[in-house]
Amino acid sequence: MLWDNIWIALTLFFFVWIFNWAKGNLGSAKLAIVFAAVIIYLTFYQYPELVWLVVFLFVFSTFGIEIFNKAK
Repeated sequence: MLWDNIWIALTLFFFVWIFNWAKGNLGSAKLAIVFAAVIIYLTFYQYPELVWLVVFLFVFSTFGIEIFNKAK
């Protein structure tokens, strides 16, 4: 039960993250929804082991850049 809730939360969070990125880069909200839906489907349903790579990339993009800048 808890694992299912975590999986749903990760799916929604990742969808919004990809949608915002795609909307900014593609310029169309409809195209961004399609793009985000395809990425979510492939990541969460076809290759679920990639979810942890995505979590790592998000954490690194959020916190890792500051750590890299401080290390320089």
